[in-house]
Amino acid sequence: MQRFLRRKNVNANNYHQLYEWSIARPDQFWGEFAEFSGILFGSFYEKVVENLEQMPGAEWFKGCSLNYTANLLKSEHTGTAIIFYGERGERIELTWDQLRDQVASISKKLRDLGVKPGDRVAGYLPNRPETVIAMLATTSIGGVWSSCSPDLGISSTVDRFGQIKPKVLFATDGYFYNGKTINSLTSVTEIAKRLPTLKHLVIVPYVNDIPNIHLPPRAILFRELLEEKASLQFEHLPFNHPLCILYSSGTTSSPKCIVHGAGGTLIQHQKEQMLHTDIKPGDKVFYFTTCGWMMWNWLISTLASGATVILFDGSPFHPNAGVLWKIAERERLTVFGTSAKYLSALEKTHYNPRQHVELSYLKSILSTGSPLAPSSFDFVYNQIKGDLQLSSISGGTDIISCFALGNPVLPVYRGELQCRGLGMKMEIFDNQGRSIKEKKGELVCTAAFPSMPIGFWNDPDGEKYFSTYFKRFPNVWCHGDYAEITGRKSVIIHGRSDTVLNPGGVRIGTSEIYRVVDQFKEIEESVAVGQEWEGDERIVLFVQLQSNFRLDKKLTQGIRKAIREAASPRHVPAKILAVPDIPRTINGKIVEVAVRDTVHGRKAGNADTLANPEALKYFLNRKELS
Repeated sequence: MQRFLRRKNVNANNYHQLYEWSIARPDQFWGEFAEFSGILFGSFYEKVVENLEQMPGAEWFKGCSLNYTANLLKSEHTGTAIIFYGERGERIELTWDQLRDQVASISKKLRDLGVKPGDRVAGYLPNRPETVIAMLATTSIGGVWSSCSPDLGISSTVDRFGQIKPKVLFATDGYFYNGKTINSLTSVTEIAKRLPTLKHLVIVPYVNDIPNIHLPPRAILFRELLEEKASLQFEHLPFNHPLCILYSSGTTSSPKCIVHGAGGTLIQHQKEQMLHTDIKPGDKVFYFTTCGWMMWNWLISTLASGATVILFDGSPFHPNAGVLWKIAERERLTVFGTSAKYLSALEKTHYNPRQHVELSYLKSILSTGSPLAPSSFDFVYNQIKGDLQLSSISGGTDIISCFALGNPVLPVYRGELQCRGLGMKMEIFDNQGRSIKEKKGELVCTAAFPSMPIGFWNDPDGEKYFSTYFKRFPNVWCHGDYAEITGRKSVIIHGRSDTVLNPGGVRIGTSEIYRVVDQFKEIEESVAVGQEWEGDERIVLFVQLQSNFRLDKKLTQGIRKAIREAASPRHVPAKILAVPDIPRTINGKIVEVAVRDTVHGRKAGNADTLANPEALKYFLNRKELS
């Protein structure tokens, strides 16, 4: 960040001036950063941005061509590219040369199989090196990559892949989680049957020895694609050529297929990684994620900075709570990424990393998925490491990046995201569409940015895309978060707009309640929803208790008292009820909308997209709510 600030064409002396310049002159900022980051263009651009005032409709880096994979596998990168850890202790290391060789071989085979620019290639895979290789091989030839974690059910997988019509599917024979072996070949066979456009099925062995695998019809093994050596070849395509397809959660309707462009994804990730996270060649970057979450795409892009990517597949608490931290110590991680939920759960295990492992190399912890509670900031600095950058970050699948995130040259404030991202003209609107500060409101972006989706798949006139983000405020991206910008220009995320509570007409973000409840050692997880009641709305809090605890009068009173004192009397739930489990997505996000619908007796969208759909029954027909 400091090195970028010192460039002669950068008109700023500190970060806040840099941010203002980046949104006032986005053409200058993005052009300067493209040069600073060393992005490889096949042909150079004529203009940084055209039709900037149109959202959607802006055209970035007009006239250029590039290839995403070429920018990740630059010839100057040497040493170790990928290190993989499996739950059972398996460790695989790939050098940059080995990664390039394997990508080249898979890329050639995909060409031989008829994959052309624009064709879709899908992955039903765990977070292993083969997944990265298959993705980079696909994008090297201009194919469009899309992946789901193998713990997603058959119907939910077909709901996604069936829309995009893949030509090739890479799939696993199984995976390991929490000490269990889960075989996937039966599911894979059924998924392949239900994808009529599928021409080829490639199996990545994981849980079975190769001689014992009973392959589905017409399937081939991944290793067969590696048998022929080849040289790397890259298709250089326009800046906005499709790179990957990500999916909305699909918990309220069919999943939206969100298409992201190669150039926008690359330059946005490079900006966040080089400037906001200070990732440099030789850094070792880990993110606890599956390949069905956008943070997997973000993690793989760190290869462009010459960093070593650390992959992990399995439970972060098996065989004990220290598994990820032992990896951090052994590999000398510099960046450790995870979710707010993981940090909260880790704290409740009473495992304190600083007492067990040596983390002198660790310089950043990144947290996303949900707002990071102030108490989790205390836990990180007191029980993990005191001298690091804790970055709570917020963006999403929609933009494959962040609106607000960390900054290595700014202070960290408890419970806050350090800053708005460079080039992201993020504001807070009230209900009338007026920009406000130091007040809660809708998180919006009032100017175009490179990583906006190209659009949605199967949305030829763009109507679905427009109505999702631009319908509420004309020519403004409305993200769906309830947030505020503080007086020191940091950001606080209060939850999703569609789950904001509204008792007595006062808008309350659910995270304001969770921040308090998460501090109770008796509570493993909670979900707060608004229940329609006597012409108004009342707050109902459901709590999942840790084993050996029960929701008695003392605990209920303690929760109410803590919420009243830390937030306000308006935040205090009218009802606090215990449930054995709380529904969440495959990526661990609590589905408040599904709970709210179930409480009101409404069908909860596509419940089979949940990791634990059976949990919804605990919220249905509760006599305490009648």
